[in-house]
Amino acid sequence: MLLIIGGVIVLASVMTGYILHGGNLMVLWQPTEVLIIFGAALGSFIIANPLHTCKEVVGKGLQLLTGSPFNKSFYMDLLSLLFEIFDKSRKQGVMSIEEDIDNPESSQIFSRYPAILKSKELLAFITDYLRIISSGNMATHELEGMMENEIDSRQHELEEPAHAVNKIADALPGLGIVAAVLGIVITMNFLTEGPEKIGLSVAAALVGTFLGIFMGYGFVGPTSIAMEHAAKYELKAYECVKSAIVATVAGQAPQMAIEFGRKALPTDKRPEFQELNDHVRSK
Repeated sequence: MLLIIGGVIVLASVMTGYILHGGNLMVLWQPTEVLIIFGAALGSFIIANPLHTCKEVVGKGLQLLTGSPFNKSFYMDLLSLLFEIFDKSRKQGVMSIEEDIDNPESSQIFSRYPAILKSKELLAFITDYLRIISSGNMATHELEGMMENEIDSRQHELEEPAHAVNKIADALPGLGIVAAVLGIVITMNFLTEGPEKIGLSVAAALVGTFLGIFMGYGFVGPTSIAMEHAAKYELKAYECVKSAIVATVAGQAPQMAIEFGRKALPTDKRPEFQELNDHVRSK
C-alpha cells in the first residue's frame, strides 16, 4: 500500500508541477523513447542476473504490493510455535518432537501455524536445527556459530533482489542519455525542415533523459530500498529463531527461551510480553 501511495505522490507532484508551469503532457508521450530505455534496462537486467534472481525480483515486487507476511502476527505465531515445541520437548523428552520436525505438514503443532508452513526456507531452518538438537549433543557456542553462518548466507540471498533492482536504477539515467543521443542523431536529419520540426524532435530526445532520471530516482531506486527493508524483516525471523533455540539449548525454560527470541525482533513489530503470553495461551 505504501508503495502505491508513494508512487502516486511522486507522479502527481511532478506532473502537476509540469502542467502548472505551462507544460504539455502530450509532449511527454514518446513511446519510442520508452521502448529504448526500458527495453535496454530489461535486457541488461537479464544479462546481469541468474534466472533465480530474476524470479525473486518478480516475487518480491509482488510482495511489496500485497504486503510483507513478516508482520507482528507472523512473529507471534513463530514464537508461539517455538514455545509449543520447546514445551513438548521439555515435558516428554527431546525424542518426542522427532515426528513433528520430520513431517511438519502433518504435525499437530506445526499445522496450527499455516503462515509458518508457507515460508519454506524458514520452516527448513527451524526443523534442521531442532533435528540437530534432538540427534546430538552439540555445544551451545558451536550451534550458535553454525546458525550465524547460515543466517549470513541467507542475508546475502534475501538482499540479492534489492541489489539487482538498485543496479537497474543506477543504469536508467544513463540509458535515458542513450535515448536522448539517438534523438539528437535523428534531429540532424531535420535541419532543413524548419525550427518547429527541429524543436519537436529535440523535445522528444530530452524526454528520454527525463524518463531515465525520473524512473531511476523516483520509482526503481526507492523500490530497491523497500525490498531491502522487506528482506530485513524476514531476516529478523531467522534471528528470532536462533536466539530462542540457543536459549533453550542453554537450559532456559520455554517461556524464557521465547523471550530471548522476542527481544531479537524489531521494536515496531515486536509483540508486548503480555500480548505474546496471551497469544501462546490461546493457541
